[in-house]
Amino acid sequence: MNSVYLVTITIAEDWTGDLLQDSFYQWMFLGHLGLGMLFIVPLVLFGFWHLSVSWSHPNRRAVKAGLALFTVSLLLLVSGLLLMRLEGIVEVRSEFWRSIYYFAHVATPLLAGWLFVLHRLAGPKINWSAGIMWSILALLFTGGMLVWHQYSGQEGASPSEGEKYFEPSLARTVDGKFISDSRLMRDDTCLECHPSAHALWSQSAHKFSSFNNPAYLASVRNTRKVLLERDGNVHAARFCAGCHDPVPFFSGAFDNPTYDDVNDPTSQAGITCTVCHAIESIPGPRGNSEFLIGQPDLYPFALSESPLLTFVNRQLIRAKPSFHKRTYLKPLHQSAEFCSTCHKVHIPEELNQYRFLRGQNHYDSWLLSGVSGHGVASFYYPPKAQANCNGCHMPLVPSTDFGARDFDGSGVLSIHDHLFLGANTAMRSMVGTTLESLEAHRQFIEGSLRVDIFGIRRGEDVNAPFEGPIGPGTPTLQPGETILIETVLRTMGMGHHFTQGTVDSNQVWVEVDVTLNGQTIGHSGSQDETGVVDPWSHFVNALVLSRDGSRIDQRNVEDIFVALYNHQIPPGAADTIHYRLSVPDDASGMLTVKIRTLYRKFDTHFLNIFRPPEPGDPGVNDLPIVTLGEDEVSFPIGSGEGTVAQDEHPLWMRWNDYGIGLLRKGGMGAVRGELVSASEAFHQVVDLGHADGHVNLARAMIRAGRIDDAASALSDAGRHSPAALPWTLDWFGARVNRENGHYQEALESLTRLVETRYPDARNRGFDFSRDVRLLNELGTVHFALARREDGEGQDAGLEEANSWFKKTLVEDPENVTAHWNLAQLNDLMGNAEVAREHRGFHRKYKPDDSARDEAISAHRIANPPANHAASDIVIYDLQRETNSTPPGGR
Repeated sequence: MNSVYLVTITIAEDWTGDLLQDSFYQWMFLGHLGLGMLFIVPLVLFGFWHLSVSWSHPNRRAVKAGLALFTVSLLLLVSGLLLMRLEGIVEVRSEFWRSIYYFAHVATPLLAGWLFVLHRLAGPKINWSAGIMWSILALLFTGGMLVWHQYSGQEGASPSEGEKYFEPSLARTVDGKFISDSRLMRDDTCLECHPSAHALWSQSAHKFSSFNNPAYLASVRNTRKVLLERDGNVHAARFCAGCHDPVPFFSGAFDNPTYDDVNDPTSQAGITCTVCHAIESIPGPRGNSEFLIGQPDLYPFALSESPLLTFVNRQLIRAKPSFHKRTYLKPLHQSAEFCSTCHKVHIPEELNQYRFLRGQNHYDSWLLSGVSGHGVASFYYPPKAQANCNGCHMPLVPSTDFGARDFDGSGVLSIHDHLFLGANTAMRSMVGTTLESLEAHRQFIEGSLRVDIFGIRRGEDVNAPFEGPIGPGTPTLQPGETILIETVLRTMGMGHHFTQGTVDSNQVWVEVDVTLNGQTIGHSGSQDETGVVDPWSHFVNALVLSRDGSRIDQRNVEDIFVALYNHQIPPGAADTIHYRLSVPDDASGMLTVKIRTLYRKFDTHFLNIFRPPEPGDPGVNDLPIVTLGEDEVSFPIGSGEGTVAQDEHPLWMRWNDYGIGLLRKGGMGAVRGELVSASEAFHQVVDLGHADGHVNLARAMIRAGRIDDAASALSDAGRHSPAALPWTLDWFGARVNRENGHYQEALESLTRLVETRYPDARNRGFDFSRDVRLLNELGTVHFALARREDGEGQDAGLEEANSWFKKTLVEDPENVTAHWNLAQLNDLMGNAEVAREHRGFHRKYKPDDSARDEAISAHRIANPPANHAASDIVIYDLQRETNSTPPGGR
């Protein structure tokens, strides 16, 4: 009966594709194992005894059938033992052999039953009524167990607030109940079978995501303190807890105003193994911990402290791992959307008492990039799309863990790296992680920004004559002249903006050292004796302000209001920086420029907040500094030959990157000079035989509003040999056609894009149907075409446009363009209530530009270096005489 139930569940799982095994099933399986082990000795002893006394029996037919029956019974027992994976005795891990043993274990009972009938038919008459009765009982038992199986539930208390307990976090539990902290803190159990994964996780930022991380502890303590004074409770801090503090949050401890954030065991849990692996679904792509987490079903004796019962539990998992695997490892764990739940953030109104504000957003940056294969407008595309975050941040590492397997056909058992490689270079200093883990993070980010001293301009501004590119030769400088050193930063191997994350406290800056015959004559990015970086340096970060214009300098997320500037660089893109240098009048010999991009996890000001120095000690920032990229050029003065660091990147790409950096800054008005220079760079790309130059010229012309010139550049790109990528031609061509009112031609291009009708793109794993810019463009063109119709034709066109904007909201529910157009469409279609709803969402998600001017103006007055860095055209002077440090020095 027990076996019939187990087989029925297996068949039902194969039939439905759903996981039907639960804790009740595992108890039944334990009974199966127990009965099997119990019968081994009696069956074997009886078999040999019965064989010895009946071997010479005259009924040879019965003897032969009995011998076959005994042999099959032994096969049944042996196959069962082999499937059990007895720890330290026999562990068959090959899926091929396990399938053979499983087939034998299922088939032998049927064969044994047939042989038993043959054996008995050769002897006394069989009592068929008893057999039928037992068969009926088995069926009834199985039916009863299946009913019980369906209605077995989970334990857990419900929050008194109901679902509102979880707000403003978007996380929810599957049944709306709390989850016991003992269920979520089972890392030591995971260690028993997954020591490699556990060892990596124990050094990771996920392990130290919560109050056990000094930087986060200082930040969240401040937030809880502010909220307690402002609101009388800490409810709005749940915004943080859904991702950073899941154990106290889901167990109900987080809301306690007197919560002991040091000594309570849940405060030190971090993101546990169970937290990630118990997530069951992701309702949408909004981030802010938008996931459903369940209370995982456990094998028998999972919570026991008895060594014997713990051993039994472990053997059950090894013998029947499919339930464990399907409970804790789901397809969603391989998706970028899984990571987006905590690596895409918005600040809710409940926290800032202002409005929706976008925060860090790795996910949309990846989704709209060429790296994902979904973005239509990337400057560069990889040979193959990177389908998720794991490919970069969780690469395969060799392992002998129970769950290790040969993922890539190399014959090496491996697991995904649970160190979660990133830029977490402060972990060793803060919490004492290993040197090996620090080196892994260091190696991961080294080379992520390429530095290229590309050329010079002989003069003091960006309109001065350009001379370059530098390499293999170098320009000769003249005594007394002033030059601009044109420097390019290009993101390499990035699937999202550099840096993303805590971009307000990450410290990435460009260090420039200029020497004349070994003596320093210019610099930028230098540090003082405490590690504070010269505030007049170029920082690759975002400078974020509060409402009163103060810098957000202690991760006080509740006060975030506006960014004064955002110097992040998109994936596969570049930034161009201008440095001014005056060559001394009496200079001769060799002038050497060395430029490095440096990374440190936290600036000195924030470090001193969560790690206060002793009284009288100014506090030294000793966090590791990683060189992300560097370049060096020696210029001869007057005459001679210089030297250049070797650059393996082709010349056309260097010109292209220089132009991209200028293009990203260029546009109408004050920065038009940058746009002109970008166009000149792209002409050089064309001259070097690459159609990318034509396409990027079209981008520049569209930016400048010169649509006819953009159309001409795209035409040249299509005629070029080899031609530009067809999907980029379609994308920019559609935009040009829409601007010119050629909606049908635009629609044809957009349709090819959304269906990814490009064999090369398909072969590379690209799928453009998820790019919200494309979906909005399709909606816009259909909307325009509908306006040209009347009657039923217009109605159909409006519905078509409506459907495309709805598809945008599937990918990005907070998309302002889609909500605005849906409001207009539904007004025209007579759906006033729907239009009102989308108009409300548009107001909610649209940036409040008018309210920001006062904060920005106040900070620009108080912080001259930041005011300078936020200008339309920025030139950094390498020979400044004074370096004033603004409030909140870095």
